[in-house]
Amino acid sequence: MFLYSLILLAYHSSRWIPRNRRLKFQIVNAVFTALVLVPQLYVMTRPKSARYCKQPLLNNLAASIALSIIATGFSVVFTLLEPVPQGLWAACHFFGLVSFGQGMCGAILTLTAASCATTTPELYHMSLFLMVASILSTVVLAVKGGLWLTERQQQ
Repeated sequence: MFLYSLILLAYHSSRWIPRNRRLKFQIVNAVFTALVLVPQLYVMTRPKSARYCKQPLLNNLAASIALSIIATGFSVVFTLLEPVPQGLWAACHFFGLVSFGQGMCGAILTLTAASCATTTPELYHMSLFLMVASILSTVVLAVKGGLWLTERQQQ
């Protein structure tokens, strides 16, 4: 859910800026998405990350990198298009479900891989960071969704 919340953050933040002045925001958006992707790629290329770990944390990191690249594409497209087509919104929400599933699988793998903290420390700590970010963004989006539902009920 962390990546899905970044897409929504980029979309809603870009709507505060007039359309003819969004170039600077798009550059900041590209730099921010690089800041999310670069540490994952760094950990993936570390020699210690290839060591044995009883949980497939390296596979989980590869999936996270793939989803980060897709999220980068969504955030760039969402800041460029106005209005965003319904089909693209549907694809983004499906991506949110996939991101939620990957986050929960990553959380389960990380919680059961405490022994990997000694064999693959960078990989374990990156997985721990991604797990916390996923859980926090899931909680924030659940609260936001609950508030949206109560607002819709009152109308």
